[in-house]
Amino acid sequence: MLIKITDPFPVSSSEITPEPLYAGRRRFLKQLGLVAGASIGGFGSVAAAVDPGAQLPSLNVARKSEMAGGESPTPYEAITHYNNYYEFGTAKDDPARNAGSLRTRPWSVVVDGECEAPGRIDLDDLIKPQVLEERIYRHRCVEGWSMVAPWVGFPLADVLKRFRPTSKAKYVAFYTLLDRLQMPDTGRHVLDWPYREGLRIDEAMHPLAFLSVGLYGRVLPNQNGAPLRLTLPWKYGFKSIKSIVRMQFAERQPLTSWNESAPREYGFYSNVNPAVDHPRWSQAQERRLGEVFKRKTLMFNGYPEVASLYTGMDLRTYY
Repeated sequence: MLIKITDPFPVSSSEITPEPLYAGRRRFLKQLGLVAGASIGGFGSVAAAVDPGAQLPSLNVARKSEMAGGESPTPYEAITHYNNYYEFGTAKDDPARNAGSLRTRPWSVVVDGECEAPGRIDLDDLIKPQVLEERIYRHRCVEGWSMVAPWVGFPLADVLKRFRPTSKAKYVAFYTLLDRLQMPDTGRHVLDWPYREGLRIDEAMHPLAFLSVGLYGRVLPNQNGAPLRLTLPWKYGFKSIKSIVRMQFAERQPLTSWNESAPREYGFYSNVNPAVDHPRWSQAQERRLGEVFKRKTLMFNGYPEVASLYTGMDLRTYY
């Protein structure tokens, strides 16, 4: 069935990230010092000060929601030039340099598994002005850095419900595109490709779970997961899978890339929890991109409305 629907106090490599990734981070933070001291008064002022995405088409947004406690968004330049996207390189500045090879049209997403109406979505049929929403979310990376980003998209639940998941659908698995010609670093065995992620069905249906197609009012840049990425503000950043080509309803908990690769370091749930340290560093504090000093990390990244999803669970065991 077809459904068309300048950081002067850099963090040490041992504290934040493995040594091979550290040099790229240092290079970027030196560049970031050019904009970190600017006065950021909100979306409009940042867009006016930094215009690297001007060549990307604008999106017509029907409504806007501020969900970051009144914090100003991180500058566009920082969000788009400090990324984890290992299919295009393991240094933080690699994706911005290398992801231009990714062709994002035509693009469709298969939705299948335990559902009554499996099918394929043409992405352009989803991106309609009347349904697009901008949400400003806080984000926290497992490595210790964080940002605030204005995403454009639509709730994940609105898409999943179209396929009528059955009572057997306890989880949703997500898959990133695997194309070795377009994604040269998939030739390296950093992970078992394609990149895979997963959620419990109630997490996927939560109102905060968001599918993003844009950033700062424009089409999503390739390095940030174009043309379609998951955005989960209460979970560590690696859960927000990029360049999605398949969503699959499943009865059993799906294997996910980082949990499979290093289960002691990356749990299936990966909720932001300052009380549960990474084996190699504390998670109690974080550093916003462009800021000098650390701040306290909040439980669920400051989104307490998801706490009811985990009632009765030992979040030290189910990390």
